[in-house]
Amino acid sequence: MNLQNLTDTAKALVADGKGLLAMDESNPTCNKRFAKLGIPQTVDARHAYREMIVTTPGLGECISGAILYDETIRQQKKDGTPFLKVLTDAGIIPGIKVDAGARDLAAHPGEKITEGLDGLRDRLAEYFQMGARFAKWRAVIAIGDDIPSRSCIEANAHALARYAALCQEAGLVPVVEPEVLMDGDHTLEQCRAATEEVLRTVFIQLNSQRVMLEGMILKPNMVLPGLICPTQASVDEVANITVKSLWRTVPAAVPGIAFLSGGQSAELASARLNTMNLRFKSKLPWALAFSFARAIQQPALEIWQGKEANVPAAQQALLHRARCNRAARRGEYTAAMERT
Repeated sequence: MNLQNLTDTAKALVADGKGLLAMDESNPTCNKRFAKLGIPQTVDARHAYREMIVTTPGLGECISGAILYDETIRQQKKDGTPFLKVLTDAGIIPGIKVDAGARDLAAHPGEKITEGLDGLRDRLAEYFQMGARFAKWRAVIAIGDDIPSRSCIEANAHALARYAALCQEAGLVPVVEPEVLMDGDHTLEQCRAATEEVLRTVFIQLNSQRVMLEGMILKPNMVLPGLICPTQASVDEVANITVKSLWRTVPAAVPGIAFLSGGQSAELASARLNTMNLRFKSKLPWALAFSFARAIQQPALEIWQGKEANVPAAQQALLHRARCNRAARRGEYTAAMERT
């Protein structure tokens, strides 16, 4: 383990007003999104879509790292250039999703546990040799009647910490993603309470597993009411309560917090991140960045539609969303940017 390399990589992932592009959807998830738009659910279609993303001109101006899926990290452009080389040539650090997905947690209806620790050490070594320099593991925490349970939170926090320790052993920066889901009718206050409990537990476990906090990135949810909650929060309310929750739970040693979008619209995700940086950036010990998937990709996917002729317009839409989020990191995003 090279502690300096881990620290340097973690800092680079949240430097210069940039953020992460999460393009690590599993094949089933990617296929579902394609199906909604009438795009063929094939290896060739997924390859074409991901080539469109990684070859977007200027993407490295806004994106510091790209989280890939196992299929994607092994793919090449039509001319034979590996996607990994395309990314690194653009100044983008390659990363890899390494969890095996969430499964039902036994004896806990409505709750999930993320699997994938078996054989992880060997997989991480392979990905490092391929050129990846960071990895991601996602845990999902639902809010509902009598959940999240303490046992669900602890089980997922322990798995996240074991994953993070294995990553650092392999020379990879762990992106630790404990996601409190937006699904449901829970209130803003219920999300705050759950988020804070989850984050406190995660950092207890990270310390227990001797994870070096300076060599990791936290990828949390923003504190939000459920999607079908009758009372939705304003951008200012979300920004204030999210930052306060992070202040209470995230050690200053962590170099950066890269929010997931979690089903937010592209514009709202940018506006909320912008307000946090505009109000609090000078007071925070860690950088507030982004690690968005749909909130960057969805407009481009809808334009692309699986058609080669649409690639330039789709790439322009992708770059536009990346630029909006870089502006949000600087507290410079405005609604007027959406009309340019």
